[in-house]
Amino acid sequence: MASSSDSAYHCDKSLLDDLDTGLRAKRRWRMAFLALRVVHVMLELPKEIVSTTKKYGDDETGRYSFVADVDDHEDAGLAEIVREKNSAATQSHDSPYGYGKMLLDITTTTLTRAKMRWRMAYAAIYAVRAMLSLPRELLNKGNNYKKDPEILDSYSYTALDVKPSTSHQEINTETDRRSSLPNIEFDHAGLVQMVKDKDLAALKESGGVIGVATSLGTNPKNGIHGNELEVNKRREIFGSNTYHRQPPKGLLYFVLDALKDTTILILCVCAALSLGFGIKEHGAEEGWYEGGSIFVAVFIVIVVSAVSNFRQELQFDKLSKISSNIKAEVFRDRQRQEISIFDIVVGDVVILNMGDQIPADGLFLDGYSLQVDESSMTGESDHVEVDSAENPFLFSGTKVVDGHARMLVTSVGMNTGWGEMMSSISQDSNERTPLQARLDKLTSSIGKVGLAVAFLVLVVLLVRYFTGNTKDEYGNTEYSGSNKDIDSVLSGVVRIVSDAVTIVVVAIPEGLPLAVTLTLAYSMKRMMKDQAMVRKLQACETMGSATVICTDKTGTLTKNEMEVTKFCLGQEEIEKDNSITPNVCELFHQGVGLNTTGSVYIPPLGSKPEISGSPTEKAILYWAVSDLGMDMEKLKPRYDILHVETFNSDKKRSGVLIQKKDDNTIHVHWKGAAEMIVAMCSSYYETNGTIKSLNEEGRSKIENIIQAMAAKSLRCIAFAHTQISEKEIEYSDDNKTHPKLKEEGLFLLGVVGLKDPCRAGVTDAVRICMSAGVQIKMITGDNVFTAKAIATECGILKTEDATNGDQVIEGAEFRNYTHEERMKKVNQIRVMARSSPFDKLLMVQCLRQKGHVVAVTGDGTNDAPALKEADIGLSMGIQGTEVAKESSDIIILDDNFNSVVTVLRWGRCVYNNIQKFIQFQLTVNVAALVINFIAAVSAGDVPLTAVQLLWVNLIMDTLGALALATERPTDELMQKKPVGRSAPLITNIMWRNLLCQALYQIAILLTLQFSGDSIFNVTDAVNDTMIFNTFVLCQIFNEFNSRSMEKQNIFKGIHRNKLFMGIVGTTIVLQFVMVEFLKKFADTERLTLLQWVTCIVIAAVSWPIGWIVKSMPVPDEPFFKTIKKLLRFKRNV
Repeated sequence: MASSSDSAYHCDKSLLDDLDTGLRAKRRWRMAFLALRVVHVMLELPKEIVSTTKKYGDDETGRYSFVADVDDHEDAGLAEIVREKNSAATQSHDSPYGYGKMLLDITTTTLTRAKMRWRMAYAAIYAVRAMLSLPRELLNKGNNYKKDPEILDSYSYTALDVKPSTSHQEINTETDRRSSLPNIEFDHAGLVQMVKDKDLAALKESGGVIGVATSLGTNPKNGIHGNELEVNKRREIFGSNTYHRQPPKGLLYFVLDALKDTTILILCVCAALSLGFGIKEHGAEEGWYEGGSIFVAVFIVIVVSAVSNFRQELQFDKLSKISSNIKAEVFRDRQRQEISIFDIVVGDVVILNMGDQIPADGLFLDGYSLQVDESSMTGESDHVEVDSAENPFLFSGTKVVDGHARMLVTSVGMNTGWGEMMSSISQDSNERTPLQARLDKLTSSIGKVGLAVAFLVLVVLLVRYFTGNTKDEYGNTEYSGSNKDIDSVLSGVVRIVSDAVTIVVVAIPEGLPLAVTLTLAYSMKRMMKDQAMVRKLQACETMGSATVICTDKTGTLTKNEMEVTKFCLGQEEIEKDNSITPNVCELFHQGVGLNTTGSVYIPPLGSKPEISGSPTEKAILYWAVSDLGMDMEKLKPRYDILHVETFNSDKKRSGVLIQKKDDNTIHVHWKGAAEMIVAMCSSYYETNGTIKSLNEEGRSKIENIIQAMAAKSLRCIAFAHTQISEKEIEYSDDNKTHPKLKEEGLFLLGVVGLKDPCRAGVTDAVRICMSAGVQIKMITGDNVFTAKAIATECGILKTEDATNGDQVIEGAEFRNYTHEERMKKVNQIRVMARSSPFDKLLMVQCLRQKGHVVAVTGDGTNDAPALKEADIGLSMGIQGTEVAKESSDIIILDDNFNSVVTVLRWGRCVYNNIQKFIQFQLTVNVAALVINFIAAVSAGDVPLTAVQLLWVNLIMDTLGALALATERPTDELMQKKPVGRSAPLITNIMWRNLLCQALYQIAILLTLQFSGDSIFNVTDAVNDTMIFNTFVLCQIFNEFNSRSMEKQNIFKGIHRNKLFMGIVGTTIVLQFVMVEFLKKFADTERLTLLQWVTCIVIAAVSWPIGWIVKSMPVPDEPFFKTIKKLLRFKRNV
């Protein structure tokens, strides 16, 4: 029986042997077969990209002949009776379109009109089926063809099988599908365990990697089908590539956490006692107010704090999911596709490059020089070599440190060791940043002062109470020696204790940690929209102190959109319309097409080629395909790759050792930094294909050509080649398993210049950084001439400084300095060219030793040490490897220097917002402590009750933090010098502002406390309400003052901060409700309109005070540092 592929378009001649030439339908049948033959020819045109004569041989391609030519003679006409129906029926099953079966089923000795209609219907159905089967070419080795066989995959379609029927209505529908889904009987659990155990013997028993691929229904070369139905089926069978994450902490957890606060617990105890004594003394209807009010106030504080922390937890969980959503490249439907690692399924073919994180467990298919860091799984720091013979096992979560390869995915998600481990780890978002640690110390210090004041107030009030110097609301002495009512005594003591504890609550700035949390969470969310993803919280605040940014060139300052604009062969520039000799052209095809990690896919309709790889690789491949006529599909099968030297930032070149199949000749190709490749060459090719020796004069001319290209901001890549014998191959080990590529005496093929234009706006971004006192240093692997040109174009270098040897340096020169020389010159260096990752690390170390706060950008695996060493590591989201990203603090999602500047602005904004809130909160702390202390000592009573102080605490801690911590960056922030590493958190400007406002509030409220009833002619209860109202309104007005610590215009940009205005409006409404409607809850009296206006006017005076105060100059030297100097001076005197 002929195979289906052999007879796909072949109507067997046996159908034509005994046809009756006397029938009138003979000409109709001839026309039908002619039509079928035309369809066949059309189908054969876009056939497999496989060469027929070379691939299959003459006798096999002959099988693709259609029906024997139809003679015009009557006797050679078509017949309508087939002698052997069984034979023809069997033959029909070999044809995917089944028109032999059609002839059997609808052909009889007499053609009725209905059968003619069925014949026409079938012809239409056949045409549809044929068109559906056009995109069928997927190549696979080892099937029906002799040399490089192919599997013809067809998509699902519905076929109508027409059978003889007198009613012509019997139509059967069937679905014809060739599925590449895995074998249902395949033992996947055994495969998972085999990979985990690295069981090489079991792998061999399974037929090796190819056998496993076959069982999984994977084409090792082209991958799986990318249609959604098959991917979902694989996910259903084998599971998804996700693991069970620990759920984020719930709201109840944060409520219980807030209840652990000591002061809150003491207040709850006081509230319970007050509630009990109040009900006992005044009855349930009236006695619950004071205790119940404290309970409600405490509850509000707890809920607001818990909700804020809960929202932060959700925000961090969301960012964690985004950061773990790594992109991976897979082969599906013959094409390289970038997908999320969560979308990878068992059977996928994944491309691995240096710096990638391996996304699932799997087996090594093919590749070169692959080394993997398995320390995340095993703890061993030694790199593991992976190959097809000794160790083909790859594990999820490990990192590729060298080489490149393709892997077959065998298990995903919870079936991998990494998934099991990660599912047991909870994500802890309680990371303490350096600023939070400093604020914890500040909070502790203020709390100790508040505790001391509260203790003094407690002692004073208790002494006054037990000495009979306090009176109740009716004017009666609260305690006398003759009154021994234990309940009233305990009630009075509980009230005094609750007042003292409330002072502690107000004094301790619990809002500081909340403010930091809010501003960090808010800034992280906004930075995400501005193309910067924060991985470590401390980077948000540290970036605001940065004094130096060390940046890459490619993709950061430039667009990373490479294009070959210059091509020099020998000493001549080659224009696009010029041709080069075929032998040189073939060498270029080898050097470009085989020495690359990229790939080229030519769509079947002949549209623009789809090229994958790094921007440099893509540009060179596109140039070779479009200008040199390179055909990757024809090129690769003609060569065997013996060894590959992968590119990295240290070597700045890549090489390949290949063997041509036709003549078994062995070739070495190198590609890389132009001057490095030229240094390896002793001869060069000319345009006519002749080889000339590269003497000093010729070398000088070629170096001048490279320098001229570099001066035009072109990246110069050179190609070199040599042919060697098998005996000349050197090895790096005694077992002769790792060949060494020849590195001297090569033939220079040519040099290409790639243009990578600067990003729009990068010049302005550099200028903004410099005006903000931040130095920009460009560290690049390009040669010094390209580096100078780009640095000048971006504004990092001035034109007159381009020749300054102190500002432009090469990595090797910097590396060879002594430590003292490096420390002396590091501040002056603006550009470092031809640098290695080690040079970048040295630069960062020197700058930090000089006291700088250093931010560094990096994208390669070898940049990881510098990214970790820097104060802020910034990795690139597009070009960055997973190793670089994991070593960084912030990921720049668009690889753009403008986004680096945005991060700098947000860093300063975070720091500035926290300082604003500290100033605001300390003003309230100082005022509340002093007022309560003086009033308690002098009058024996505190003007603000526990509920009122808790309300102030809520305004100050939570609403104030929300209002001030969510201010967006302003241009003024980038006009200041960086604060540096050791700048005090509370500056002289902050001390000036908060002390002046606090003194005003203390003065006005103490005046109201002692003389308010006589000044306004009101009762004590109304006076106390006015004190409370004025104090709260002062904080609201002071919130506006705190928006800017130096600028006198406090309303600038306020319309853009809707949250601030909303919080202020909400606070005013709630305060009005507290005063006017919650008399018993807040212990207040209703105020008249005049009294409200009076309170507002008194509070509004803080605006002109702030305006005047901000015009007062302050010394730059920190206040406490000046005091220490004075004290030291007095001791010395």
